[in-house]
Amino acid sequence: MEALILVVVFGLAWGSFLNVVIYRVPEKMSLLHPPSTCPSCKARIKPYENVPVLSYLILRGKCRRCGARISPVYLVVEILTPLLLAIVYVREGGFGLPFYAAALFTTALIVLAFIDARHQILPDAITYPGIVLAFAYSFFREDLTVVKALIGAAVGGGFLLLVYGLYWLVRKQEGLGLGDVTMMLMVGAFLGWQKTILTLVLASITGAVFGLILMKAKGKDMKFALPFGTFIAPAAYVALVWGDRIIAAYISQFPQ
Repeated sequence: MEALILVVVFGLAWGSFLNVVIYRVPEKMSLLHPPSTCPSCKARIKPYENVPVLSYLILRGKCRRCGARISPVYLVVEILTPLLLAIVYVREGGFGLPFYAAALFTTALIVLAFIDARHQILPDAITYPGIVLAFAYSFFREDLTVVKALIGAAVGGGFLLLVYGLYWLVRKQEGLGLGDVTMMLMVGAFLGWQKTILTLVLASITGAVFGLILMKAKGKDMKFALPFGTFIAPAAYVALVWGDRIIAAYISQFPQ
């Protein structure tokens, strides 16, 4: 129990840092300098004003100096990060290389999901190191060999690259970004081909449903762009944590 509490406390602090990454990476800013400031009045945020979750609630989501509204995304990330890391910890059964690797993978998914939702980009600064680390980790895993990691990357990235090419041939424009391809290379290398297919299925279904709802609610047409990485990320997390059970349940429907 003490270890789980430690994971949650670390996750709260880590979530606060991820907010910095989510805000600054798309702007190509340093993660270390300048110190955290209010986006509106540029006043420096004091350490006691930067306590994860608690500060946001006490300040009611506003800057203490200028009263400008602070995006609720900050609060969501600070709550979501410790929750997802705690689930990973329980799944892995304790600290160890599998937990640390899964925690880093989860971290990348959180950052990519929120950046894509806001900017519709998936920064190479996140996906490329993620691909390298996923392949490096495959040398030390018992559940996934290097070859299987390569196959997973080929399935994930290759499928979206095929979609990208076909859409270009038919419409003469991009149907999705190449950032989605590199993200799926990372996901495939970490999860293997079976969970990668599950990720693609879940992301496609949720993306399609969300797109239809948005079209109906806001009168959008079929040409508006959805940040697909924002759907890939939660789908990949579900595949990471519950993928084995979902796949086994699906296979059990077909008698051997």
